Order: sequence, then structure tokens, then C-alpha cells
Amino acid sequence: MKYVVVLGDGMADYPLPALGGKTPLQVSRKPTIDELAKKSEIGLCKTVPDGMKPGSDVANMSVLGLNPKDYYTGRSPLEALSIGIPLQPTDVTLRCNLVTLSDEENYEDKRMLDYSAGEITTEEAKELVDYLKQYLDDERMTLYAGVSYRHCLVVKNGETGNDLTPPHDISDRPITAYLPKGPAGEKYLEMMKRSYALLKDHPVNQRRIAAGKSPANSVWFWGEGTKPAPVNFEEKFGVKGGVISAVDLVKGIGILAGMQVIDVPGITGNWDTNFRGKALAAANALKGGLDFVYIHMEAPDECGHHGDVEKKIYSIEQISEVVVKTLLQEFSGMGEPFTMLICPDHPTPIALKTHVSDPVPFLIYRSDEEKGNGAVRYDEEEAKKTGLYIPQGFTLMQRLLQR
Repeated sequence: MKYVVVLGDGMADYPLPALGGKTPLQVSRKPTIDELAKKSEIGLCKTVPDGMKPGSDVANMSVLGLNPKDYYTGRSPLEALSIGIPLQPTDVTLRCNLVTLSDEENYEDKRMLDYSAGEITTEEAKELVDYLKQYLDDERMTLYAGVSYRHCLVVKNGETGNDLTPPHDISDRPITAYLPKGPAGEKYLEMMKRSYALLKDHPVNQRRIAAGKSPANSVWFWGEGTKPAPVNFEEKFGVKGGVISAVDLVKGIGILAGMQVIDVPGITGNWDTNFRGKALAAANALKGGLDFVYIHMEAPDECGHHGDVEKKIYSIEQISEVVVKTLLQEFSGMGEPFTMLICPDHPTPIALKTHVSDPVPFLIYRSDEEKGNGAVRYDEEEAKKTGLYIPQGFTLMQRLLQR
């Protein structure tokens, strides 16, 4: 038996007046997934435990069968693992976004215009981070360049317990109420202010502004954490697994779990990613000896954060008609039964532009046991109608693997 998870990050949503009171999942044209729904087990799953924030870190851990209450030590250490940063037990890591702030004179009066600095390219971002390192790094603080707007700060013998807000939670809002607070808050704020002075007139940003793009004019620290303890996915579940994602966070979870990270050319972490390439890479990995592949698609989540309903619908349709359809075609000639899980990690409602912890719709299809439980398509409402509810998200993996 082969297993594949098709994870549409932030794919679930709330009904929208602009869509006639329906969600993007309900209006999207996804005949391949909807046909599977009629012969699959469908229900709702709570991926975010009570008392935890609905981040992609916590939610993807749950879907991968790792109880966040046991394994989660923060978001940024997982991203640090993916980047290849060596961590000590006393290190504190922070996610460092390159963001676009408005141009009010006082830093505290600025607004969060774009948490991703217009999806800045990795090449441009590396030039800016390398420049900042000359002024912000010291014997304790070290910046590391990542992918696009996503980077990392490592603090030796750092202090935890700081109040740090994800920038995608405060799109278009004044930042004054969300500035760093806590034991190291003053230091982090000082670095953020200094970054603005250094970046606002940098040649990279001058070129971006001239091209009509958002400048990356500040860093923003969040996602504090410490080095996590490793876990072995194969020992835990009895299958040899791999992970495909453009996002350091998800690759980091895979590394933490001892899974193979499968690189795919042309993946972007957005709606313009190489959807077909991900599906083919997963199929080839399964044909080549892996038992399980986790395909993570960031696109619906990014579109949700930007409030872009058209591209969110497009992303869902690509997941259905490119990713899932390609997988089914590849599996048809494999000569071995397979099981497929399709689900989001959490909803990212267009109206809110941020994550919520509501249960998500899941679909489990087994090629050797095509049996539905009442759903006629795959969406939030159909999943609710079946009455199947998984209250602990990390147990969904056991259900998928029938362990």
C-alpha cells in the first residue's frame, strides 16, 4: 500500500457574499476531487488543539500525526532546521519576515502594508539580508537568509516568553499595538527600527519601487522557539516517508521527523507554483521506494492572507485538476493499491486574511475499498453533513494508515 497526503494550506474558508454565500471550495471547479468524494470517507477534523494558536506549524504537525502538545517548541526552529542552521539547546530562534511598512515618520505610527514585501524574490531578499547582517549581527544575534520573505534570527542564550505578533495577522493595520514586548522586546524593536533606516533607500528597494513593486523596508520578528527534540516518522508509523513543499516550515517538520525532503524545480509557495511537478515528484518517489509522501501546497493560504478570492479558487482548481488528477494517472499504472488524504491544515478565510482554528474538511480515498459515507462533493458543508468528526487532529494519520 502506498500513501499520499495532498495538503492545501488554508484551503478551507467561510461563506462569502461575493460568491453567493458559498466558500471557495464550494464554487471551485474540481471534478476530479468531487468524483473521489462520492467513494471516500469525508468528515471534519480539528487540527489545532485547544489553547494553541492556529499556525501552519501546529496544524501541519497534527496532520502528520505528531501531537503538537508533545513536539511543538515554536515555529522558527522548524524553519531553522530546513535552512540547515545548527542549533544549541540554549538558542532562541525567531522568524524574520521582510515586510512593507507605510512611510510615517515615527516607526510606531506605521501600518503593515504587506507581510511578504510583495512576495520578494529569494535573490533580492538574500542581498538585503546579507546587507543587514553587516549592521545587526553581533556575538549573540545572527541573521540567516531563507526563501523569499521568510528568514531567521538566532539568539545565543536567548530569552523566551516574548509577545510577538505574526505580520500576516495585522495586514493593513497600524503596528503600534503589535510591536515586540517581553524580556527581549526592546532589543527586537530596536533592530526592527534600525532595519527600516537601513533598507528604505537600499538599491534593491529603489529598483522595486521603480518597477511598481512593494519595497522590503523592514524586518519583523515573530514565531519564537527553541530547539525541538527529533522524532522518527518511520519508527512511529511503520512507513518510510517524504515531504514536498516550497516552505521551510513544512520541510523543517519533515526533517524533524526524519523524512526525506524531495526538491522540485519551479515551486514557489504561491499560486504560480509547479503543481504538476509536485505530483510527478511524489509519484516517482513512491515508485522509487517510499511508502508515504506529504505534498504541501502553500498557494491557497497565501491567497487567503492577501484576500485574493480569484487566485484562491484557481489554486484549489489546480490542486484538483493538476495535482490529484496527475497522481491518479500515475497510480493507475503502479500495480499497487494506494490511499490518499486530501485536506487543509487550517482555514484561512478571505474575509479575515488570517488563520482560524475551525475544524477542516478531510477526504480519505482508498483505491482498494471505494466506499463513500454520504458526501456528493468535497467542501466544508458536505463534510459537516456526514457527521464524522475527528476531535484530535494528530489521530487522523492513524486513521489514514489504519494503524
